[in-house]
Amino acid sequence: MVLGFTMVEAARPRTRRPAPPPTPAKEETAEAEVSQTQALSERAVRLAEFYRGKIETVPKVPVRSLRDFSLWYTPGIAAVSREIEHNPARAFDLTGRWNTIAILTDGSRVLGLGNIGPQAALPVMEGKALLFKYLGGVDAVPLPVDVSTPEALIETALRIAPAFGGINLEDIASPKCFQVLEELQRRLPIPVWHDDQLGTAAATLAGLINALELTGRKLSTTRTVMLGAGAANLSTVRLLIRMGQDPHQLTVVDHHGVLHADREDLDEMQLRNRWKYRVALETNGGGRRGTLAEAMAGADVVLAASTPVPGTIRPEWVRSMAPHPIVFALANPLPEIWPADARAAGAAVVATGRSDFPNQVNNSLIFPCVFRGVLDARAQSIPDDIVIAAAQELARYASMQGLSDHHLLPTMDEREVFPHVAAAVADCTVRLGIARVRASREEFYERARRLMARPAALTEALQNSGLVDPMPDEPIPSRKHR
Repeated sequence: MVLGFTMVEAARPRTRRPAPPPTPAKEETAEAEVSQTQALSERAVRLAEFYRGKIETVPKVPVRSLRDFSLWYTPGIAAVSREIEHNPARAFDLTGRWNTIAILTDGSRVLGLGNIGPQAALPVMEGKALLFKYLGGVDAVPLPVDVSTPEALIETALRIAPAFGGINLEDIASPKCFQVLEELQRRLPIPVWHDDQLGTAAATLAGLINALELTGRKLSTTRTVMLGAGAANLSTVRLLIRMGQDPHQLTVVDHHGVLHADREDLDEMQLRNRWKYRVALETNGGGRRGTLAEAMAGADVVLAASTPVPGTIRPEWVRSMAPHPIVFALANPLPEIWPADARAAGAAVVATGRSDFPNQVNNSLIFPCVFRGVLDARAQSIPDDIVIAAAQELARYASMQGLSDHHLLPTMDEREVFPHVAAAVADCTVRLGIARVRASREEFYERARRLMARPAALTEALQNSGLVDPMPDEPIPSRKHR
């Protein structure tokens, strides 16, 4: 049983099927998007050199004089350590463990950059820590580690776990990431989450719930194509089926074509990637064979999390889909098809993973809320019910604000949604019996709202005081959403 809001339970305003808006000429569109991406990239490097990091450690206790260190350190701190020695659970009451997580990566699959290693992954982990704090009020420590095997990564996580209230796995190659997540979820008594799997899957589900609503479809009768068989899409497949997607209406496509039970490489798949193997058997290609072009013909939805190269999905393939199709092109930093090209080809709803386009389907809408919720409830784990509850609450909130083909999900500016999702998550852990702290949904909401509001106020205060250097004035050329 899925806990939390369902599509039936959530009160939704009536929405009408949208008409695709007018689109500029294709050549002008592609040139503008490439130029914008290049400008953002160049400025990001300049700002990284200017600030030399995105986060820092700041004391949260008063230090009126050096005498106070006798309380915060020796000799007074020995009594705090003895309390935890006698009752390890007190670490959550007497230290920052209650609100601190590790962002653990081996750098084996970073954004669309691939296996760039732990050192080059650090800027991304710092950015993740910033989002955790600013959006979720969660203290997160970036931990890129130099390991080469799943076993070594698992062992690292087990050894650092006493310092943290949860572990966020990040940018780990598939299928290694599945093994690491499953083993750590089995062995650790704290929440472990792989954001590239679960965060992206939850955001995708939330966006899809509302896209189906906009276009008058039901998940149970929708024909869906998944482009990419990596961490995000394999997890999305599992959750889609759990929510009512007919596996016989689901087609998964990797770089060799449609996954199905008669693929020539099925035996190798069974040995090397048992998660992908199970999907090939369960969906059996949705009765399809061949390439992405053949899979998309007549489909209602395409959910792409694959190669970050525009043109991976061609406009003529979008035109071959069912009327008013839904296109999610979620690759970063570049989508599989430019949104304007997808709309020109007839797509009724288009989403990407980028914040500079309408309809960002991004795990940044999910992971700060999920960790806020599980930390507040002091949950022991993060099962699929929690992922689904977060997705449904995110979709419900956007629907209550009013859906359109350019407003599918809340943006990161609509921060009032975050405590609602966090409260739904915490409430779900109580219902599942995995919460060590029991409270009402309203109590969890008030706690999350308070904790999530503090970082923005703190950041503003630091900026106004001059303790944070103002950003150099290097404007990025603006352009209208298309």
